[in-house]
Amino acid sequence: MKRYAPITLVLLLIFAASTLSQTPGNGKSNGAAASGTIPAPPAITANSTPVELARAALAAQGGDKFKNLKSMTIYGSANLYAPNSSQSVPGKFVMVTAGDKVRIDIDAAPIFKFKQVFDGQQSYSSIPGITMPPASKFGLSVLAKYDQPGYTVSALPDKKKLRGFRIVDAEGNTTDFYMDPATARVSQYLIPYNGYTFGTENSKFNEVEGVLVAFSFTQRLETQQGAFFAEYKVKEVKLNQPIGDDVFTFQ
Repeated sequence: MKRYAPITLVLLLIFAASTLSQTPGNGKSNGAAASGTIPAPPAITANSTPVELARAALAAQGGDKFKNLKSMTIYGSANLYAPNSSQSVPGKFVMVTAGDKVRIDIDAAPIFKFKQVFDGQQSYSSIPGITMPPASKFGLSVLAKYDQPGYTVSALPDKKKLRGFRIVDAEGNTTDFYMDPATARVSQYLIPYNGYTFGTENSKFNEVEGVLVAFSFTQRLETQQGAFFAEYKVKEVKLNQPIGDDVFTFQ
């Protein structure tokens, strides 16, 4: 593996934090689906507006239960692939989020170990030069804010059978969503950040305590060196647990 690979693969894991910052669940889950309690989202038709698509996607995520999540801790595994490589780098990760605060610990020994913390104002990293975006500004978390002042929702061309829409905040942070019109679940989304384009595709969902959780998903990162690819499996989720500020100090 080339020398640049560990750092760029870390970017994928950093992006996963914003991806999962509002990944739902409540209490603890071992991946088993709970009985369905999420109300059916509004029907999507060929004439649905971008705002109606966003509203349906939020409803499919769990609506108010999704919006009201306070904290999340996720444990899981990841297989990371460098460009033009069929051999993965296996790793384990723990991600903790509370609002904008994020902590990531990754053990992909012997290739690398990594720790990153964003305390809501500053970012700290065990690898110099790697910065973390506030987790609440990208990915699924912006669905909870689509109708707030400063956010705009616009149309995107459909991608095959998926309906598309874009959410942009007042600072220009952008997430492009593609949803299954039959279920209103977000199947894919793209995020441009710091000159990179991050793509996520969800392949397995479980409902936990009235909120939708992506337990299996992949990410693709386009760079000048080629495309990096990662497969994620979420093993355990803890939501709305008290998390002390000391968790978000870099030690």
